Amino acid sequence: MKDQESLLSDFAVIDTGRAERTGYPEVVYCAGKTTGQAEAIILKMREAGLPVLGTRADAALAERIVKREKEAEYDPISRLLTVGCLRTEGRGLVAVVAAGTSDLPVAKEAALSAEFLGSKVELITDVGVAGIHRLFNRLPDIRKARVVIAVAGMEGALAGVIAGLVSVPVIAVPTSVGYGAAFGGLAALLGMLTSCSPGISVVNIDNGFGAGYQANLINLLGLETGKQ
Repeated sequence: MKDQESLLSDFAVIDTGRAERTGYPEVVYCAGKTTGQAEAIILKMREAGLPVLGTRADAALAERIVKREKEAEYDPISRLLTVGCLRTEGRGLVAVVAAGTSDLPVAKEAALSAEFLGSKVELITDVGVAGIHRLFNRLPDIRKARVVIAVAGMEGALAGVIAGLVSVPVIAVPTSVGYGAAFGGLAALLGMLTSCSPGISVVNIDNGFGAGYQANLINLLGLETGKQ
């Protein structure tokens, strides 16, 4: 396994062989790393010819990478930093549905992650249950998708409602949006976990990347096995 890894000083061992094993390269979680550490990891991956997805990247890191890599793109809302992509054209369809504007950072993290990995994505925003007519207006678009990501804070009701209206898997993402008793997303997490609607899987609080990754796997697996 050592020949598929790259030692970077004394702080990182880059798994350059992950794409061969799983189909997808290692993803860089930038939070908690110094700007220099994250930059060194990303540049080392580029030297190995790997496309890079960096999550929770700050503006200082993005500025340094964008200056050095022509293909680099940074989205300040989701804090996603990408250099290259796995496919030039998205396949299938993943619908990312956000309850409110405050949920948009996590929703965009999910959408851009799935897009980077090879899925075609439609982002649908501000259709929470407080104005449920807005959700119904977008149902025709949501029902075109092979998998739906439902992103919501507060009590997290959106995921259960969507799961009762579509015939495809729903991945629920609780966000930390909400007042005191929302407990930083715990109320939404528990609401999604205990939903009576079948067909829901739940990722961790604010884990847009995890939802996007999983949605991409489901979406592309259906295509590869010939399911329509």
